[in-house]
Amino acid sequence: MSFAFTPERKRLFKELVKRYPDKRSVTLPALHLAQEQEGYLGRETIEALARMLGSAPSTLMDTVSFYTMFTTRPRGKYLLQVCQTLACSLAGADQVVDHISKRHQIKVGETTPDGKFTLLKVECLGSCGTAPVVQINDDYYERLTLDKVDRILDKLA
Repeated sequence: MSFAFTPERKRLFKELVKRYPDKRSVTLPALHLAQEQEGYLGRETIEALARMLGSAPSTLMDTVSFYTMFTTRPRGKYLLQVCQTLACSLAGADQVVDHISKRHQIKVGETTPDGKFTLLKVECLGSCGTAPVVQINDDYYERLTLDKVDRILDKLA
């Protein structure tokens, strides 16, 4: 099955292309559009985008593999991103990761069998004063304790 943008996303892609003198300059926004639509950037999606952008699939894969916001595999309904920088680590981020990992029997980078949760360690979430911090999808959860983590995850389950 080949990738194609939905009509609305195709219109957005065309608008983006008009803004730049070189189609390849649209790489990041195009990858975002495709991932928002598909949930991840599979091989067929990368190949189709490369054709649309006049680029090589390997060039797009270089970009996808560099940025942590892109993924080449499906992720869970809830993406649990635990900050691992110094402030969060000192405030207990490692214990939060271990707790989530044990609770859902997944390792960092894995998704629960039911497709509900994906656990990741990430670099700074920019909330050092409220460490430890976890971003779940688009929402921040700060000053976490293991009890708070359990309450949050119970609401999502």
